[in-house]
Amino acid sequence: MKILGIETSCDETAAAVIQNGSQILSNTVVSQIDIHKAYGGVVPEIAARSHIEAILPVIRQALDHANLTIKQIDAIAVTHTPGLLGSLLIGTLTARTLSILHNKPLYPIHHLKSHIYANWLDQPNPPKFPLIALIVSGGHTQLIYMQDHNDFKIIGTTRDDAIGEVFDKIAKLLGLPYPGGPSIAQASQNGNPHRYKLPHPKVPDLDFSFSGLKTAVLRAVQSELNLPISTPSSKLANQLTDQQIADFAASFQYTAISILVEKLTQAVENYRPTSVLLAGGVAANSLLRHQITESFQNRTKTAQKLQIHFPKNQFSTDNAAMVASAAYFTIKSNKTQPTDPYTLDIYPRQNIA
Repeated sequence: MKILGIETSCDETAAAVIQNGSQILSNTVVSQIDIHKAYGGVVPEIAARSHIEAILPVIRQALDHANLTIKQIDAIAVTHTPGLLGSLLIGTLTARTLSILHNKPLYPIHHLKSHIYANWLDQPNPPKFPLIALIVSGGHTQLIYMQDHNDFKIIGTTRDDAIGEVFDKIAKLLGLPYPGGPSIAQASQNGNPHRYKLPHPKVPDLDFSFSGLKTAVLRAVQSELNLPISTPSSKLANQLTDQQIADFAASFQYTAISILVEKLTQAVENYRPTSVLLAGGVAANSLLRHQITESFQNRTKTAQKLQIHFPKNQFSTDNAAMVASAAYFTIKSNKTQPTDPYTLDIYPRQNIA
């Protein structure tokens, strides 16, 4: 089965053709990062306008690279939730139009579901059920338990900021460029992760909280510079030395990732899954991957049987290949039917389960 996937939930315009859920026939992504860098974050109106310009050429390129015509496609899949309203609108309107014009079944796909299924792309040994997925991105931090395909249970979520959002804000505080994840990871290479002691929030069960950590970094920077807490965050970066910036970046990254690994470890102890997988843009962070691997390799003999899965780096960030993969396994689960392209709506906020 060949599925055309379309992804426009934020600032990447993407289309891909995937066969049988894992074989990549094409994967085209046009990123807007360079556009939004000047603003220190994604501007929704600019993102939507850029999607309008790129969407049809991107789809055409994806079909050309797959050496297929739209008539040879078996189904169309598109992200319809969650995301930026204007961005979602461009992708879904395009998918609906193609579905109607070419009489192709249309499947709306949840963005977080897509990130989970990035772990099935181009993988000879895909995850086995039951599994726990740690979703870490600019908009979400969640733990998902799955007993089978298309079966999602939220067992932990952030009570305030998402981890990727905090990376962006700390990067801005330290004067590092957007996006914050790669900038902090790069700066951390020259820093001491134990230079500044930052708190681990005490949150019940498997939930997360990062707003306190974000404030703690701000206060630590103000204290390091002997400045009052009333000093605006925008006035701090130019007073820090390069080494201080590197040490703060490393200390923050180490603490944030330790929090994620602690909660994931607790979830594994509670649910005893066969597989653990990472999903979302922050999944590309090499320290996070290392800490997860090291954490579970050092566990008991029984726990060592746990399978650990990371998506390939190019599939960690937003792309359409993961959308098509999620659609394939949704179809195969026999739990859903194609949607009516005349009535498909978008939802900027909607839980995966």
